[in-house]
Amino acid sequence: MTRSWHNLDPRQRAAVTVLAAAELLCTAVAAADLARRPSSSVRGAKAVWWLAVFVQPIGPPAYLIWGRRGRR
Repeated sequence: MTRSWHNLDPRQRAAVTVLAAAELLCTAVAAADLARRPSSSVRGAKAVWWLAVFVQPIGPPAYLIWGRRGRR
């Protein structure tokens, strides 16, 4: 059964909105970090991480957890 936005109750709509905002924020933080971080501080190729950052919902957290080496 597929549900559409207008069939969701207010709590479900709020949950979807909060989760979407969190996903967007995580993607923005990961992309900004990747743009500023030198290649020597990234585990693996930056080009691969750029692709991974836009694979939702696992790419941004994966980069933030495993893709970075130490502090900037």
